[in-house]
Amino acid sequence: MTIALDGLGPVRTTKASGAARGPSTFSSLRASVQDRGLLNRTRTFYVLLCAGLGLALVGLGVAFVLLGDSWWQLAVAGALGILLTQFAFLGHEASHRQILASGPANDRLGRVLAVGIVGISYAWWMTKHTRHHANPNRRGHDPDVEWDTVSFLPEDAARQTGFLAALTRRQGALFFPLLTLEGANLHFRGLQLLVSREPVTGRWIELGMMAARWALYLGALFTMLPIGMAFAFLGVQLAVFGVYMGASFAPNHKGMPLVGADERLDFLTKQVRTSRDIRGGWWATALFGGLNHQVVHHLFPSMPRPHLAKTRDLVRAHCKTHGIPYTEANLVESYAIVIRYLNEVGLQARDPFDCPLVQRFRRR
Repeated sequence: MTIALDGLGPVRTTKASGAARGPSTFSSLRASVQDRGLLNRTRTFYVLLCAGLGLALVGLGVAFVLLGDSWWQLAVAGALGILLTQFAFLGHEASHRQILASGPANDRLGRVLAVGIVGISYAWWMTKHTRHHANPNRRGHDPDVEWDTVSFLPEDAARQTGFLAALTRRQGALFFPLLTLEGANLHFRGLQLLVSREPVTGRWIELGMMAARWALYLGALFTMLPIGMAFAFLGVQLAVFGVYMGASFAPNHKGMPLVGADERLDFLTKQVRTSRDIRGGWWATALFGGLNHQVVHHLFPSMPRPHLAKTRDLVRAHCKTHGIPYTEANLVESYAIVIRYLNEVGLQARDPFDCPLVQRFRRR
């Protein structure tokens, strides 16, 4: 079975039997998942993961001190960008109540991980990500498809002019280079909310944690390293962090069907239709922090990472039985889909130097 991705052509999905379905099918799926204990906490796993990431962070700190004034520090910066992304995955899981039993405890852990270690606002992330989960790929509701340098919707691309229009027409080819700026953008967006007049839960806690984190980080860089090397270290770390974060979240929904602002879908269909899984074993789960199981994550956001793979088989079988398209791709295929989609959307950005008559006959 195939589905069209908003004008992009076919993408492979699981074959479906075409059986009738309705909102009640999710209740039976959830009951099956609960009966197998797949929503239970996995405390040992997360204790070991936190300990491992903590030891890795200490190890990078030791390497930073021992290397001193050396351009090998850029390797430490790259490794730090990767490690901070892994901490961000853990903060993402805390925000979904995947780690600890109570909501407040997860929020406290998530704030420490996101603000104190990674350096991005937990309040900003929660606001944005909660809206995304409620309405994935829905026009006018999902902040992840709103314009932010890159146009994810044809109507946004069509509005661009001048330099932004030229950038939009090439946004597929430029997607990964642009991600080198995403790390700085994530920090800026969070700080922008914290200093705004909007009501923010834990505003002063986050501002205090963020100030302490940056004072310690930048103080170490500019005290231990020459100024040029310190800026290079910071640039590499932010670039690696941005690419890794963007490359982990982009394959999950970009290039999947868009949902109209007023279109009505039941929960199961809405979440499965707009999400894509990345094929792979334990290595993919470790690399993406469980985000490779995107369909399961959207259906059961509080499910701990170790249970995602087992649940994936249940969900895939359930979708096949009820005729719901279930989309998955390998890592290379998923990035190809994203780039192709961005290129298709980018064509909507009109070149002001194009002849209108030629525009009519140009192949889209």
